[in-house]
Amino acid sequence: MTPVPPALIAVIGPIEPALLTAWTRHYRAIGIERFHLAFHFPDHVPNAWRHQLLSASHELGIVPGQVSTGPWHEYTNTTLRDALREKAGPGWHLLADSDEFQTYPVSLGEVIAAAQDSGRRVIGGLMLDRVTADGRLALWRPETGLDRSFPLGGHLTHRLLRGDPRKIVLARSGVAVASGNHRAPGHKPDPQALACVHHFKWRSGVADDLRRRVERFTSGIWAEESPAVREEAGRLLRHLDRHHGRIDVSDPRLAFRHVTLGRLPSGWTAEAAEIAACWRPARASEPQP
Repeated sequence: MTPVPPALIAVIGPIEPALLTAWTRHYRAIGIERFHLAFHFPDHVPNAWRHQLLSASHELGIVPGQVSTGPWHEYTNTTLRDALREKAGPGWHLLADSDEFQTYPVSLGEVIAAAQDSGRRVIGGLMLDRVTADGRLALWRPETGLDRSFPLGGHLTHRLLRGDPRKIVLARSGVAVASGNHRAPGHKPDPQALACVHHFKWRSGVADDLRRRVERFTSGIWAEESPAVREEAGRLLRHLDRHHGRIDVSDPRLAFRHVTLGRLPSGWTAEAAEIAACWRPARASEPQP
């Protein structure tokens, strides 16, 4: 019996309406029919931007489950996400941030069927950071598309920022998922079946967002649960300062190469399994990159 398509659960911040459109089309193309979205806007976001993004959602046929404004505390995303999961009801939930485009080796139905056959209640993925050919944090045009605008994929998040690249991409309802969708305590994904989570975060405007995050977490205006998110942002900002506002795509540690949303990168299964098995959080005693 073919599994029922999962409900997509996502908390959306102040992204470009074009990105929301591309994101929605991507997930509809892989079989998603039900979208449970919450929109949250920090206080600095202009009203016009908020209205434009919400209008785009309605034009896409998606009625937001919740719209809120205010500080983006570290727990805000988790609180909104879990409320959406409760409303979505029983079954499988696909979890994706608005800058994450998941690619699978086979259809979603086959992926879920394989997990069910093995008794697993979660399916994992690994982030692959997408950047421009020269590392600039660039604007992109819908007519150009994400693949052509950000043709390189590499391992910026964990090898430079020391962030957790592991993701829970699908989880059964009732399975608790940690902040950031990085872990599901008590459940282990199949390491040989990790989705590629194309991460299109490194666009124009992200440096300002990261500076704001550092400032507001440091001041306490936004509440944090640990300094990890703030420290990751600081590492990226220092890297940009050293490289004249660009990501150093020539750094061999980051393993940038040409990739596409249309298929898994060459050798992905082994590469992702090795990274997921070896990744460890940064320790306070380690030198800052």
